[in-house]
Amino acid sequence: MNPGRKNSPKLKLQMKQILFLAFIIATVLSCSPKQELFLIETEMGNMKVKLYDSTPQHRDNFKKLVNEKFYDGLLFHRVINGFMIQGGDPESKGAPATKRLGSGGPGYQVPAEIGAPHFKGTLAAARNNNPEKKSSGSQFYIVHGKAVTDAEMDQFGGRKGITYTPEQRARYKKDGGAIFLDGDYTVFGEVVEGFDVIDKIATTQTAPGDRPVTDVSMKISKTK
Repeated sequence: MNPGRKNSPKLKLQMKQILFLAFIIATVLSCSPKQELFLIETEMGNMKVKLYDSTPQHRDNFKKLVNEKFYDGLLFHRVINGFMIQGGDPESKGAPATKRLGSGGPGYQVPAEIGAPHFKGTLAAARNNNPEKKSSGSQFYIVHGKAVTDAEMDQFGGRKGITYTPEQRARYKKDGGAIFLDGDYTVFGEVVEGFDVIDKIATTQTAPGDRPVTDVSMKISKTK
């Protein structure tokens, strides 16, 4: 039997450095905040969404309203196939079919945090026509959208001073969206599961005024 070789001081130092580095990496990973996800439940299925850290005021406001159960029982009151599905008007809860919806809110607006594009499945804040482009305090829409071409990206980007990255161009061409809204409304999150539900709601029958003939209510909660 051959005797084992003793570790040299240099090898011992290298091993200590490797173990220390592994410890640092494990510590950083354990301290990194996990992505918060939210579940939007409807009669037509569920959608899971994540919020963007690049829009902290909209992110925190949405989380606050979810924690208060503000959205539970509200309707997707405005639905346009090939465009978007909109909800979050507190006046829609239990609203009769004849009631005009779309002007309700929590009594405040959120400062604009405009930047992210309107790809299919993105979560954005509705707003009225105000010069600061402040968002509604509660109303949001999820983009259904349609196909987007390079020519449209050049057109709208040139008009609004937006330069789309190769990755953004690829996603617009692959998934589509509502590019004409870019630069005017705050996108603060996106659907990560349940794209088929967007399609189902967007293609449901609507009455004049774009309200679904059969109410589509929501319940939103934090999930994993």
